[in-house]
Amino acid sequence: MKAEKRYLNLPVKDGAAMRRVRVLVGDAVVREFDIELAEAAPDFWVFLDLAPFQGREITVRLDGAEGEAKALDAITQGDVIRGAEDLYREALRPQFHFTSRRGWNNDPNGLVFHKGEYHLYYQHNPYGRKWGNMHWGHAVSPDLVHWTELPIALYPARHGDWVFSGSAVVDEADTAGFKSGDEDVIVAAYTSTGRGECIAYSRDRGRSFTDYEGNPVVTHTGRDPKVIWHAPSRQWVMAVYDEQEGRKNGISFYTSKDLKTWAYQSRIEEYFECPELFELAVDGDSANTRWVVYAANGAYAVGMFDGREFKTEAGPHPFNHGNCFYASQTFNGIPAEDGRRIQIAWGTVEIPGMPFNQMMTFPCELTLRATDDGVRMFARPVREIEALHGALHAWSDAPVAPDHNLLESLSGDLFHIQAEFEPGESSEIAFVVRGVPVRYDCKQAQLVCGDKAAPLAPENGRIRLELLVDRVSIEIFGNDGRVYMPMGCIFNSDERGLALHAVGGKATVTHLRVYELRSAWTRGQ
Repeated sequence: MKAEKRYLNLPVKDGAAMRRVRVLVGDAVVREFDIELAEAAPDFWVFLDLAPFQGREITVRLDGAEGEAKALDAITQGDVIRGAEDLYREALRPQFHFTSRRGWNNDPNGLVFHKGEYHLYYQHNPYGRKWGNMHWGHAVSPDLVHWTELPIALYPARHGDWVFSGSAVVDEADTAGFKSGDEDVIVAAYTSTGRGECIAYSRDRGRSFTDYEGNPVVTHTGRDPKVIWHAPSRQWVMAVYDEQEGRKNGISFYTSKDLKTWAYQSRIEEYFECPELFELAVDGDSANTRWVVYAANGAYAVGMFDGREFKTEAGPHPFNHGNCFYASQTFNGIPAEDGRRIQIAWGTVEIPGMPFNQMMTFPCELTLRATDDGVRMFARPVREIEALHGALHAWSDAPVAPDHNLLESLSGDLFHIQAEFEPGESSEIAFVVRGVPVRYDCKQAQLVCGDKAAPLAPENGRIRLELLVDRVSIEIFGNDGRVYMPMGCIFNSDERGLALHAVGGKATVTHLRVYELRSAWTRGQ
């Protein structure tokens, strides 16, 4: 066929036989992927972007025995995605957590701020709800809340040579020599499963990338390069997950002056996948900083880093206490006048029956603070959540009793809740969100949700809780982020109410604010 429209729409049936599809221009295979292609009524539709092939003859080829190609008849071109009228309105679509229009997402990749845009690249299967066919999807936002999904940024070089996780930087000094014109170049570092650690560069603000002809730039057994600029030593640093026979898994550190030629420097052990490395001020004091290192599960260590070697002072400490957090990354390139360290993680929530699967956690600001236990990392939702604030319901110095629900008049599925309690005589204080209890156990000094629990001691006799409630999750923050507990929840569709109760006696809520939230999605994205 001639590629005349923007999209090739493909029907998917969950559980159908996995088939190999090849798209050719002439004799060259330009796209190749596995898909549960529907031969009858599909569960949903996915799409392939035909923009790069407009006006050219393409061939769509399906592996299988002769006569088993009925599914090809249903593949059509269109200027819109099939089902676009329901985009972002699906029953279980998160309304302020990023999800891809179609298909699977996992790790956030290439988080970088450039020219007023936050770039979120991510591990993406565009052709189904399951992990596979790893590409780099791409979305941008002006405010960390409203995201616009753009075309795929990195395609696999060939089937089986997948584009695994990595990072991105803005090469402001053009150390790699990729610049052409006035536009600063974004350089992505990623794992090619068939080659090693590779780089690609973009001269159009991250919209499209060209693979570096000298790839791979690092070869070893490992994956997931995180690249940063280390200003004191004036060099690039790569922290990359590394496996070596006879040794524990760990993170290796490499350095480079030009992003192309890398030298091994050192290694630390006891870390698995998706490393992260950054510097933070303790209690906001720029004269007292520590470096933070962690991997996919978020357990972090604090210490010192000289551009070559990380020296641990304390940790690893647990960071997330929930059930839907993995492979987080923080943004490179945040302007100095902002100065925040902002993190997004893969929200590991299996979302049933939707044409998409999994989500991202809501962006959090990370800080280091001195506590009685030593220096610890805190997480709070970024202030930009306020852009979604709707109606406010507020109480001050109100009793919380076993037989009275302050929130009985409220129902819905999107809320931002901020509360401060004095436990008083109670043994437990609990929010019940759409039937899911979020409990503070006063006797055990624990924050509890489902089968997850975390220690949380009162401060000056009070407990502070903050909850972000979306359609398939509750992100819970205790005592200004001392405890971070993101929880994936598939709520009962009949449960839409909120409740607040005390058990065993009265407590006092000194401050309580419940904001109804608007959706971050706008029709037509």
